[in-house]
Amino acid sequence: MSELVERLRHERLTLTRTISMVENGGAGAANVLREITPATGHARVLGITGPPGAGKSTLVNQLIHFYRGQGKQVAIVAVDPSSSISGGAVLGDRIRMQEFYGDSGVFIRSMASRGQVGGLSAATNDAVRVLDAAGFDVVIIETVGAGQDEVSIARAAQTTILVEVPGLGDDVQSIKAGILEIADVLVVNKGDVPGADKLITYLKTMLTYSHYDWKPPIVKTVAVEGKGIDELAAQIDKHFAYLEQSGKLTDRTRAALHDELIERVKLELAARIAAQLNTAAGAAMLDELVSRELDVATAARRLVEGLC
Repeated sequence: MSELVERLRHERLTLTRTISMVENGGAGAANVLREITPATGHARVLGITGPPGAGKSTLVNQLIHFYRGQGKQVAIVAVDPSSSISGGAVLGDRIRMQEFYGDSGVFIRSMASRGQVGGLSAATNDAVRVLDAAGFDVVIIETVGAGQDEVSIARAAQTTILVEVPGLGDDVQSIKAGILEIADVLVVNKGDVPGADKLITYLKTMLTYSHYDWKPPIVKTVAVEGKGIDELAAQIDKHFAYLEQSGKLTDRTRAALHDELIERVKLELAARIAAQLNTAAGAAMLDELVSRELDVATAARRLVEGLC
């Protein structure tokens, strides 16, 4: 075990600072990831997503209570929408988790999405890796989304939990949003309000069109009262067991790393090309584009070839 990993597991300040380092990126982040990677791969990573007002934070609170009752260490990465002006995140609902701030077995980190498609910043995966290396048994990624663009969380998590509530145009949403494509477990929260059973019926109907081996179970919860949490945890365990027994856990990890690697290469190439455009040669190329002496496709190809 490296010195950094040892400190991550015993020093909360080191953990906080290390997550900040990987969130900011750069050489320091690369060095951290290089050192901690051999110590990763042990945490169960859960993703929780759904529309605003679905009660996700309350549901996460209940899951924390459940896993802490089992003696497990739990970390939360709460990804919030970023301000288009300042880049800051809306972190108001984190106050709901304040009851855990004195618990050394719970760590909560809020991160801004920074405008990334799907609501997950490029740093989220690295933050999860740091928490994994720090010895947390369960890492929960919570983010806002309606399903259609929230595929990033499905890549980052081993089990993706989609939370829905009655009264949001449920029949249209369940069909149009494509939510079944990312959900491993479906939760109908606020199950004690009118329309909950109707929503469950819609979801069951949509599941009949699914051709995947794993059929997402539907769990009715009333998170504010802690109802349905035991069943939800049991379904999460069943899904993970299915992944392990079918060999699809490795396949899912491989596919996620494939996609992440491509995205990181894109970011790296974009940064290098942007630097090229800030040179005299880049300015001359832009002049040619403006004067219509050069087409955009040829210019792009020249820039990429210049990196080889």
